[in-house]
Amino acid sequence: MDFSLSDELATLRAAVRTFVDEHVIPNEQAIILEDRERRTDTLQKLQQKAKSEGLWVPHLPVALGGRGLGVMGMCVLFREMGRSPVGAKVFNCDAPDQGNMDLLLMAGSDAQKARWLEPLCNATMTSAFCLTEPAPGAGADPTNLRTRATRDGDGWVIDGHKWYSTGGGAAGVLLLVARTSDDPKEGATVFIVPRDAKGVVHVRDFATMGEELLQHREAELRFEGVRVGDDAVLGRVGDGFRLAQARLVPARLTHCMRWLGLADRALSMCREYLATRVAFGKTLAHHQMLQRMLAENARAIHSGNLMTAHCAWMLEKGDAKAARVYSSMAKNHVAQALCKVLDDAIQMHGGLGYSQDVPFSTWYRSARAARIADGPDEVHDMVVARDFMMGRVDLLV
Repeated sequence: MDFSLSDELATLRAAVRTFVDEHVIPNEQAIILEDRERRTDTLQKLQQKAKSEGLWVPHLPVALGGRGLGVMGMCVLFREMGRSPVGAKVFNCDAPDQGNMDLLLMAGSDAQKARWLEPLCNATMTSAFCLTEPAPGAGADPTNLRTRATRDGDGWVIDGHKWYSTGGGAAGVLLLVARTSDDPKEGATVFIVPRDAKGVVHVRDFATMGEELLQHREAELRFEGVRVGDDAVLGRVGDGFRLAQARLVPARLTHCMRWLGLADRALSMCREYLATRVAFGKTLAHHQMLQRMLAENARAIHSGNLMTAHCAWMLEKGDAKAARVYSSMAKNHVAQALCKVLDDAIQMHGGLGYSQDVPFSTWYRSARAARIADGPDEVHDMVVARDFMMGRVDLLV
């Protein structure tokens, strides 16, 4: 691997970091407070500014308003955007829209792209990805999929129950995974379902441990006799599990980079505090127990950077199948690192860290989901152990 960035990418990374520092972070609280009132005034102003500076959806093709940077470029820039919980949304690179745009770009027909992808790229519409179901349905094990699409004439009828459909309550379109046969490998299909289609019932947005923010509101949805045509099938009938996996591997990396950006910002805030706060006759930075915390967290962030960059490099080379196990390694490591960085940040700041005067406790509540979303720690550990036993993990790379 060559860890140097091209001149173009290095310049873009600096531009995104500067934009986040000068425009996003100073307006962070305004965006959050407005969002609680379902307003987007400040957010839309910053989005227009990001567009005008050529930083809008930079990973997407030029024809869709981006810069065609690919997976590696995406990861580099998403890390800078992730330094703010609202940063990715400013650049129209937040989940779940970003992953759904990538999937539509990869598998959508020309008609599907015109109807659904272009509005998502322009941020005139939002989306949700509907895979997870309440027990005993699909969760960490997608083969438990219970939502079913049944052939009816020249179309399909969908019946099922989904939850953790992030942003589903306000979305314009849903990418829904439903069972179309009992084949263990080709028994699922992805359907593009308009959110306002007859029979789509928004049961509720349910509360979680983390703060509801922008699209990150978890929806429970029911599909009661929802009728769609063959033009709603994304890719081919039976492609559902393959497409879900194709979406999840790069999505894990984009999550990792956003999480690493937030961890980096939190640790930088600790550095500033430890350099000025005096206790027991010296600044906290001179206490060895806190130095150990800093060292452990710096090492964890650096390791996460390398794991994520390695996996992105594999994807760019076309080694998507081989990259899966490395994406599991990266996802688990970074999710756990983010939680530890924030937990230690609270500890290093003492009573101040536990207060709402600094954002660590709020960030932690949302960050804790990182160890469950896109597969819990235990499932990723199982994947790594299985592939290692089968000789699929090369520890020399």
